[in-house]
Amino acid sequence: MIKDFLKKLFYPLSYIRTKTRPLRRGCNGLKRRLLEVEKITGSLAKLYASDLIRKILNEPRSMEEKRLLRFGFKVYSQSDEDGIIAEIFHRIGTTNKTFLEIGSSGGLESNTLYLLLQGWKGSWVDGSSKFIELIGQKFSFSLNTGCLKAIHRWVHKENINQLIEDATEDGQALDLLSLDIDGNDYHILDAIESLNARVLVVEYNPKFRPPVKWVMSYNPSHSYDGSDYMGASLKSFEILLLGKGYKLVGCNLLGINAFFVRKDLMKDNFHSDCSAENHYESERFFLNDGLSPLHSASFGPFEIK
Repeated sequence: MIKDFLKKLFYPLSYIRTKTRPLRRGCNGLKRRLLEVEKITGSLAKLYASDLIRKILNEPRSMEEKRLLRFGFKVYSQSDEDGIIAEIFHRIGTTNKTFLEIGSSGGLESNTLYLLLQGWKGSWVDGSSKFIELIGQKFSFSLNTGCLKAIHRWVHKENINQLIEDATEDGQALDLLSLDIDGNDYHILDAIESLNARVLVVEYNPKFRPPVKWVMSYNPSHSYDGSDYMGASLKSFEILLLGKGYKLVGCNLLGINAFFVRKDLMKDNFHSDCSAENHYESERFFLNDGLSPLHSASFGPFEIK
């Protein structure tokens, strides 16, 4: 009796399920086809970006002796910075193999993780507690071994010098300082009293082509809003850092980061024209499809042997 009652109770639902089965099958089929189209479109975008990268890197300008563009590749960096950083240190050497990256986010897409894998030591700084927690979870191995320090701090002009002191051991000079905070980058660099790193990696605003000088007004509470109101033009960075003893040696292919080397280390290792006009690269972030690996980035315990 109860069985018959339940059968009658659920009959309308069973009827609806039976009648809508063709529609549901059609929807599932459409969903699968859309996923296939998405995969095909992604593959085409990747192929196009890869082909365009090859064409740009084969241009006479890119092939000039001592220019850095063609050495770029991606391991953990946002785009091709890993390869360019490797080539710079191949040319000038290292001292302590130490880094400081300000604006590291969660670490899996940074300019220094690849260095960490090669026996370097250093500190990551970020103003987001969420990112610092992610670093603590994903990079506990490196944190526990002392190879890496994670510092939760909102960086501004008033605390940058103390931050550098806290991040470096026994006042050791840095080999690499990477700065990417999407806002007050110029002002932070300007406020550093003893800038002595061998190499600087700085995000510039590619909207403003040389010789335009443009710097976002200083705002200690600035938070990136996704717009192009951020940072400074490449020309402004060139002038600022030349006054601090650094020369511009190149930009990455996607027009995101600029690379500076301390003047006493330059010798004849780099292109003789160190101007923003010579090294500027326009914004080509769409080319990142051609650099992105098949698998998503991750990190875990490892051995160097």
